[in-house]
Amino acid sequence: QVRLVESGGGHVQAGGSLRLSCIISPPIFDRYAMGWFRQAPGKEREFVAAISWSGGVTYEDSVKGRFTISRDNAESTVYLQMTNLKPEDTAVYYCARDSGQFGVEHKVPSLYNYWGQGTQVTVSS
Repeated sequence: QVRLVESGGGHVQAGGSLRLSCIISPPIFDRYAMGWFRQAPGKEREFVAAISWSGGVTYEDSVKGRFTISRDNAESTVYLQMTNLKPEDTAVYYCARDSGQFGVEHKVPSLYNYWGQGTQVTVSS
């Protein structure tokens, strides 16, 4: 059974930073693209960032230059470093694993078939 567990969320002031982590088990990790998504109250889940199995990355436009996705295959962990946080970044953040092996960095949620439980990020002004 594949399991993803996020951590690192919290409450910060605007301009602050957080680093989210997502560990996946069992650790058949390096073959899969991973993504981060977020969902604010009353809104649909939206793409934030993704990283392919080979390290290619892509970001949603509003987080470019502020967020960095990375992966540590040895630790079966994907990270989302968030800097210069804004109140509009407030949401529950989810990590997800690609449904297929050796894929590119997908932006579409339906292409991911395993999801974590989410971690809350709250940014106050």
